[in-house]
Amino acid sequence: MNACLRIAVLSLSVLGLAACAGTQSKSAYVAPATVGAPQSAALTRDEVYVAQVERIARRRGIGLVWVNPPPKRGAVVAQVGH
Repeated sequence: MNACLRIAVLSLSVLGLAACAGTQSKSAYVAPATVGAPQSAALTRDEVYVAQVERIARRRGIGLVWVNPPPKRGAVVAQVGH
């Protein structure tokens, strides 16, 4: 009975791996152009706020690196309104 159980588990695992290997199409892939993302991050960045924060950081001697720069407030409202 132990041998039958091993054969059953082995065959089910082989069938499972074969089923996963057969999926080749990217059905959930969405091209970036169709998503509607902004063309450039520089166009939507809030330059005034960034300049103010960088000026304060320089005065205090703090090194500042923007990982996710803040977007313009008007651009965010315009995107939500559509």
